[in-house]
Amino acid sequence: MARMHLTQALHKGVSQVPQATAVVFGERRRSFAEVTGRVARLAAALRALGLAPGGRAGMLALNCDRYLEFFYAVWWAGGVVNPVNIRWSASEIAYSLDDCDTRILFVDAQFQPLAGELRQRSRSLTTLVYTGEGPAPQGMLGFEDLLAAHAPCEDAQRGGDDLAAVMYTGGTTGLPKGVMLTHANMFTNSLNTLATIARGPDTVCIQTAPMFHIGGVALMLQVLQWLGRQVILPAFDETVLLETIQREKGTETFIVPTMLKRVIEHPRLAEYDVSSLRILFYGAAPIDDALLEQALRKLPTAGFWQVYGMTELSPVVTALPPRCHRPGAGPGGKLRSAGLPLLSVEVRIVDPQGQPVATGAVGEIAVRGPTVMAGYWNKPAETAAVLRDGWMHTGDGGRMDEDGYVYVVDRIKDMVVTGGENVYSAEVENAIAQLPQVSMCAVIGVPDEQWGERVHAVVVLREDAPLTAQALIAHCKTRIAGYKCPRSVEFVDAIPLSAAGKMLKYKLRERYWAGRDRRVA
Repeated sequence: MARMHLTQALHKGVSQVPQATAVVFGERRRSFAEVTGRVARLAAALRALGLAPGGRAGMLALNCDRYLEFFYAVWWAGGVVNPVNIRWSASEIAYSLDDCDTRILFVDAQFQPLAGELRQRSRSLTTLVYTGEGPAPQGMLGFEDLLAAHAPCEDAQRGGDDLAAVMYTGGTTGLPKGVMLTHANMFTNSLNTLATIARGPDTVCIQTAPMFHIGGVALMLQVLQWLGRQVILPAFDETVLLETIQREKGTETFIVPTMLKRVIEHPRLAEYDVSSLRILFYGAAPIDDALLEQALRKLPTAGFWQVYGMTELSPVVTALPPRCHRPGAGPGGKLRSAGLPLLSVEVRIVDPQGQPVATGAVGEIAVRGPTVMAGYWNKPAETAAVLRDGWMHTGDGGRMDEDGYVYVVDRIKDMVVTGGENVYSAEVENAIAQLPQVSMCAVIGVPDEQWGERVHAVVVLREDAPLTAQALIAHCKTRIAGYKCPRSVEFVDAIPLSAAGKMLKYKLRERYWAGRDRRVA
């Protein structure tokens, strides 16, 4: 029986619409036939460089057309992708490379200065490929040189339960965890989303979501599988996004609410023709009523879709359709909901023993279905903790109403989502605890207008050991990525503890989240 394989989209494109434009980046416009030919040649180069079936290759870069070609070439060659978080420090990047033995790393001009340090820090890294323009720097191979030197190879057509990606996400122990996603996981997620959210035959996706992130990867897969066109932007910029929607007649995009706020508050928004926009995905944070009302008024042609999910679920679990996005609209008023489960996804709300709770009661969101990850790379204990009896226990607190709509109400695991990025409090606490002046600390997420949530540190100092907030933040920046560092610090005499001595973080959050419908920003 044929298995789901992610390169199928390219074969379909060559068969059905070979001359249609598949990818646009800057001045470069490439058809499905051109992209597929380049992918097949890059795959041959990867095999020549020693990429064995199931071997890992990584990429550290801003969004570009070569990023898409990297994904599909690694899969075509039979390998596994390891997209690197561009906001990580060199030590964090090296850990992720070594953890899953990533030997080949593609690097663009933006991050080429890190190449030397990564070579020194990483035990596994053997080959660096330069994806920028112009000649490759010394010690690196050129992306276009590799394509020119190799003839196309046959597609390995690995699929089904074969591993397709190791996507690193923050770890509660302070170390990132490699989420193992199979071809079937990611292919099924695309089918689920395409079945739920109808696209037109003229789909033009403006890709601003970072392509190292599962959200950006998922959108790339969906559009290519739909045989649509994707216009890739290096990073989010509200002016460039508006210009691109107008020029390319963009029909869809994905942004987080903080980015949407920048778009609709753009002083020249009315000057741009964005009437082609039909789908606006948002996730990683809910949208507040005032922002939504303003966005609906200023982007009247766009249908708003909230998507909820996580890397471990490939990623989309639920979707809230446009009909629910007007205050009070939808059956019973569902604006605060994260939506309904997708086609092949089961969701239930469970108690600490894993048993379903009553309708409307709050518990942990658990998910079952073919998009659930294969596990965490080389972390059997962490895998067993979240995959139980076929269900993925998300660590998110939620409830389900009588119509089956899921509501995310709080986080069971101590994660802060700031600007669309996950920050695990334990990792930040570990960094703060290295300061000799600190007796105890707790890191929580508090509301922030710009970032949705910000990382906030509550700190108890040792007696006669002065420390300023500025010094604490500066210390953290030497240990962890900047976006994980506290943006605000509060010094207190004591942190509330349970009878068992555990910090009661919900008590620390209460005064910040009081009066809000939803305690996740």
